[in-house]
Amino acid sequence: MGETPEYEEDEAPRRGFFRRWFRIVALALAAIVLLPYLFLPLYRPAFVHPVSTPMLTRILSGYDRQWVAFNDIAPVLVQSVVMSEDGQFCNHYGIDWREYKAVIEDALAGEETRGASTIPMQTVKNLFLWNSRSYLRKALELPLAVAADAFWSKQRLMEIYLNIAQWGPETFGIEAAAREQFGVSASELSRRQAALLAVSLPNPTGRQATAPSAHMNRLADRVERLAARSGAYITCLYD
Repeated sequence: MGETPEYEEDEAPRRGFFRRWFRIVALALAAIVLLPYLFLPLYRPAFVHPVSTPMLTRILSGYDRQWVAFNDIAPVLVQSVVMSEDGQFCNHYGIDWREYKAVIEDALAGEETRGASTIPMQTVKNLFLWNSRSYLRKALELPLAVAADAFWSKQRLMEIYLNIAQWGPETFGIEAAAREQFGVSASELSRRQAALLAVSLPNPTGRQATAPSAHMNRLADRVERLAARSGAYITCLYD
């Protein structure tokens, strides 16, 4: 009498084993979620040149990226990218909630949805996350975009974005893109070249700024017109 059944003696260490592994997995997941927030203040200084997740996946095969300071990028390129990618860049805090609301309403109505990613959202996705669409990625991306917009100045955010954006299969950053596609530096881009590079961003491996389709030319025409009237939309970037 009073003896502990053998199956209970076996069950106790087994439960302890699973609890330890559960804690280890939970801590690992928490570290993965929180680690990008630790990098945000580290990436704020101008001398730090971050690399993106797609660039890291090409370390062995190689890629072309030449960092360029924001003030050495032609304003017409900045204007074109803002008007093409995120017209409210200077007015939101990482997320354009009005645009997001419109996308949700379109989805609920069964209509074709458009993209609502802001430049901060694209920047943190490229730096810390992955490209495939998923609710998990969006859940991680949204608070990260708000945090990046808070930690970095708008100018620093744009500088990082333009230096990690992909413009070709192995081409990253506006300096490498300008030299590869037009044979000029990022500071020498013309208004038309800037517009073509801006509209190629959504599909950097399928759209070529140097060989634009009719559709690309129409998009570039529109971006060129918007960029010429973009003064009120880029006040946070230029004094």
